[in-house]
Parts: sequence; C-alpha cells; structure tokens
Amino acid sequence: MTETTVQPQVEIERPDLQRMEKIVSLCKRRGFVFPTSEIYGGVGSTWDFGPLGVELERNIKEAWWKDIVHRRPDVVGLDSAILMATDVWRASGHLQHFIDPLVECKRCHHRFRADEIGDKCPDCGGELTEARQFNTMFKTFIGPVEEEAAVAYLRPETAQGIFVNFKLVQQTMRMKLPFGIAQIGKAFRNEITTGNFLFRVREFEQMELEYFVYPGTDEAWHARWIEERQRWYLKYGLRPENLRLYPHPKEKLSHYSKATTDIMYRFPFGWGELEGIANRTDFDLRQHSQYSGKDLSYYDEETKEHIIPYVIEPSAGVGRIFLALIADAYDEEPDKSGVRIVLRLHPALAPVKAAVFPLLRNDERLVTLAREVFESLLDEFVVQYDETGAIGRRYRRQDEIGTPFCITIDHQSLEDRTVTVRERDSMAQERVPINELVAYIGPRVRFPK
Repeated sequence: MTETTVQPQVEIERPDLQRMEKIVSLCKRRGFVFPTSEIYGGVGSTWDFGPLGVELERNIKEAWWKDIVHRRPDVVGLDSAILMATDVWRASGHLQHFIDPLVECKRCHHRFRADEIGDKCPDCGGELTEARQFNTMFKTFIGPVEEEAAVAYLRPETAQGIFVNFKLVQQTMRMKLPFGIAQIGKAFRNEITTGNFLFRVREFEQMELEYFVYPGTDEAWHARWIEERQRWYLKYGLRPENLRLYPHPKEKLSHYSKATTDIMYRFPFGWGELEGIANRTDFDLRQHSQYSGKDLSYYDEETKEHIIPYVIEPSAGVGRIFLALIADAYDEEPDKSGVRIVLRLHPALAPVKAAVFPLLRNDERLVTLAREVFESLLDEFVVQYDETGAIGRRYRRQDEIGTPFCITIDHQSLEDRTVTVRERDSMAQERVPINELVAYIGPRVRFPK
C-alpha cells in the first residue's frame, strides 16, 4: 500500500453514517468483527476477526492467492519474517521517509496529522503546536537489552521481504522475466489518525505482488495490472459505480514511485483507497544492492547482460477489502416481518456456504435426517446446523451472514430423500435429492475464473 506520506484521498461525498453504524453493529452482532481486548476497554482502531469474520477473511485471501499465484505460471509465493534487519528499512527509505507531520492540541492534548486538519483542534477548538515529524514504524528490541544496537522494527509493509529475497527466489525457482513474487502477511503502522472501522488501523494484513519486468516495458505492465486488479473486484461482486481510479499527481508520489494509481471504493463514509498499483521502478533492488553489497541483478540469457528489473506492485489490505465487500453486499428490503437484512456476498466468499434445518426440532426423525445431511456436507463446505426458532427466523439469521443456501428437511424428505434448497437472493426454492447436494451446491460456490 502507498506510503503514509501519500495517504489516499478520502472525499466525503454524501456519507451514509447511519449505514456505516448498521454495518459495524452487524459485524459485532453476527460474529464478524470484535473490538480487541474489549473487556479491558479495548485498544484504539484494533480489531479481532470473529468466527464468521475469519472465514470471510480466509476466503478473500484464498481468492486473491488463487488468481494471483495458482492460476499464473509466472508468479510464485513467499512468506517472509515480520522482523528484519534494521538496514532493510534504512535502504528502503522507511527510516527517512515513512513519516507523518504530527501536531498536538495545547488545551486537550489530542494529537492529529497536520495535513488532515485546519488551524484549530477539531475536538475542542484549541491552539495547535508546530508540526513535527513522526515516524510511523513500530520500534522494538531484539534480545534482552534495550540498546541502540538491538533496535528492530515491525514491518510496515510486506514488500521489502520480497525484495531482499529476489535473487534467492529467482534462482531456486528458475524464474525468467517477467515474473512475480506474491505475499500475504501482517504489517504494522503507528498511525496518528485512525478510524472508520477497518479502513485505517495500526495492525493489518497485506496482500502484495511484486511483479518484475524489463525496463522499458514497465508502463505497459503498470496499465495492465491496473486493469487486471479492477476487473478482480468486479468479478467478486463490487458494483462498478462504487469503484473508480485515482492516478496520483506527480507531486504526491512516494519517493520510490514513478507512477501510482489507486483503486478507490465508495465506502459509506466517502471515497477511500482500496488498493494501490505502483510502478516502483528499480528503486528497491538498487537500494538493497547498494546497502548490502550483494548483486541483485538479473542475468538475461539471451542478451548476456545483467539488468536491474523494474517492479510493478499491486498492494491491497485484507481489512479494507473485507469492509468494502460487506458494505457493498449489505441490503435491506421490506417483508411481512418488517425488514429483511441480506448480506449479498459472492457465494465463493460467503463465510458459510449452506445451513441445514430440520423443519421441526421435536420430530426425532427429521432431526436425525437433518444431522445426517449436515455431516455429509462437512467435508465439502463450511456448513451450519440450526434447529432453533421458526423456520422463517432461521432463514433470516442466515440471510444476515450471507449464507447462499438453506436446506430444509421436511416430512417429504423422509419419504423420498429430497430436501428443499432455498437460495438467498431470490428466495427461490427447489427440491434436490440428498445424494445430489454436493453436486448442486459445489459449482455455485466455486471461485470464478
């Protein structure tokens, strides 16, 4: 994702804060996202993914990995360490450039990013201090002694782990340009100003691809990856009217960037960055070659030359995609009971694929068969079993968490071993033989190509 010195613009365009409150409430009520350490008062802008949230999060990462790595012969994966040598951050420019201007209110002592507020404190109207530079990397120490020689940092991005392993990956996997190295992992930024739920937090998970190309082909590859990544979001159900591109003006580019374009999403609070696609040129490999004294060039067998590849970097945060998907999927429609809340997630991303209900909980034959059906699906899908409350109420609970299919075992099921399968969005119902359920549901919840 882009450096903190080039924060994505967030335009307040008819914000729907009531909708945002409903989404946050749903996430907590249905087990998607919890405030971390809540019983101790919480930690600002830090969140835990609950039982359903972790399933949606896993599905997002699996969808990304499938399309970026498994379906591409020119991309391989990596999982680098969070703690790295301090010289990595010196070479990358993070020690010098990963800074935000910080001001403090002289009256209430609240702190803010200077480039995001006016001349007065937004909380109390008090006078602000002069801006000072604040490095947003979390500092820690390696070993038992807290001294300068033991200083380390929690990584603010996963990209540098890819760059320092470039040569090893290229040689061990015998990769030829153009090729990419992908990584999903935690990153940490000590943001001054956080908020808007999962949008800006201090601990988050990144999905990053560093795609290495020949110099001179970088602009074409940059445009290609922008198109590819925008198409990915549409494939998984985000509405076109809620997406747009934001090319960074030259004066706002990060120190390593030749060109950066953000994929922006219209969140309930306004437009915000969903993913950044940067042309990092050969900056990182050259810097690490210089600081480490190691040759990170690529030897071209055809031209017999050593070159430093250029890099195109699509970089996204799992939490922001998570929030965008839920915001886009959240729907309310009137029904005879009042309001039906539906989370219209793409079936491949839905945390639960199917729910199994016995029509009556006090009929032992129905319960026994429902349990049999439930257990027969566990090896194939994430499935829930529910026998509590009226059948309509059970449907509503599953609608709220985005479950694509509900399977009801009724008295006809005892006679012919067919069940009623009800589809989430249309609420259409169809009789399906029990032994055909896997074949019926499977293609409908598969990751699209």
